[in-house]
Amino acid sequence: METDLVNDLSNEATNRLAQELRHSGALADLFARIDSGEMELTGDGGLIPALIKTSLERGLEAEMTSHLGYANGDREAKGASGAVNSRNGSYQKRVATEVGPVEVSIPRDRDGSFTPRLVPKGSRRLGGLDDMIISLYAGGMTIREIQWHLSQTIGTDLSHETISNITDAVLEAVLEWQKRPLDEFYPVMYLDAIRVKVRDGSHVRSKAAHIAIGVDMDGVKHVLGIWVQNNEGASFWASVCSNLRNRGVADVLIVCCDGLTGLPEAVEATWPKTIVQTCVAHLIRASMRFVNYQDRKKVSAALRPIYTAVDADAATEALKAFAASELGAKNPATVSTWQSAWDRFTPFLEFPPELRRVIYTTNAIESLNYQLRKISKNRGQFPNDEAAVKLLWLGICNIEDKRATERQRNKGKRGKNRKASGRLIQGQVTTNWKQALAQLAIAYPDRVNPHIH
Repeated sequence: METDLVNDLSNEATNRLAQELRHSGALADLFARIDSGEMELTGDGGLIPALIKTSLERGLEAEMTSHLGYANGDREAKGASGAVNSRNGSYQKRVATEVGPVEVSIPRDRDGSFTPRLVPKGSRRLGGLDDMIISLYAGGMTIREIQWHLSQTIGTDLSHETISNITDAVLEAVLEWQKRPLDEFYPVMYLDAIRVKVRDGSHVRSKAAHIAIGVDMDGVKHVLGIWVQNNEGASFWASVCSNLRNRGVADVLIVCCDGLTGLPEAVEATWPKTIVQTCVAHLIRASMRFVNYQDRKKVSAALRPIYTAVDADAATEALKAFAASELGAKNPATVSTWQSAWDRFTPFLEFPPELRRVIYTTNAIESLNYQLRKISKNRGQFPNDEAAVKLLWLGICNIEDKRATERQRNKGKRGKNRKASGRLIQGQVTTNWKQALAQLAIAYPDRVNPHIH
């Protein structure tokens, strides 16, 4: 938050200076030359690359002065300091930037001890260009598309290998994120998956990339991790639960998922008191899978008394009534779907309306997965599991940045204010969370109250 405040103040000062220059008329001649086509803003010979070149060379000269201990041409200061080393001209270096390539004069000293920081030795790109490439990659563009895009827009030609290395640089951050410590207690956790194609030897296999979102005591949603697995099952979910436990998650009240194979057993083995709740929205969709289109609205209305029942007994009667009805007889697969998921559905009915809205559906994670599918669909396949996790992590960062910007824009507006700042670990606040937490505290005082601050 402190960094955001500094950035806001810096942006405000920059905008104010630009407006002052504009109103003073100092930019009038410059605007006229741009409008006439005499001067370009970007690309070779553009104004912005020229300004970057001037700024870099000025900064590099200041670095050299600091290194030697005296300014260029200041013989008196050089003699007083007793310096033996001195300037030795400069050499030209072409660096890629966000606005195009820039030719920079790098100063040299006689004993070769000067190490520039603004344009490090061996570097052919400024940091901002790396950020742009990673942002484009996170938005769903392939490496070849990024290569073509940079060439066409800012005239920068980077090799396929260079762009690949830039995106691979985030793998360390991904690994650190996957191992970061978590909260001791999460009242609600959502689990869901999307399918990605990953090369496995000479074959391309469809794998499930599972994503977990935890809701903390403040109602803020956190992406806890990403796990890519060929086939889900008890052993896989045991490893996921063990991973979360080893990172500090000692207890979870409710795990909401879409009937994932082997998950209930793994959860019960890791957190014995945790309730595994089948996503009601998924259950409704699954039960409608074989219903004729003409009957869908009628079946949907007939199923409503089941999941809106006051308790499990009332829901059982509602399901029996549906099974005995004409619609139930016509759609036995719908009845069978509800009967098969009954043990994992009924915990939902024990909670009051405020809490039911929170665990009714995994939409909190499905909305994220929808965005990730749009990003990953451009990839015909991933070379390995790590590449899939890398893109999904970058996609989550990108999505959270956009949401944080929207929340900041809507801050203070009625019904749209969000306290959380965004950026992956600080997601959106769960709707009606205070009421839901109050109900959880009443139902599970021994597990919830110790974590209320």
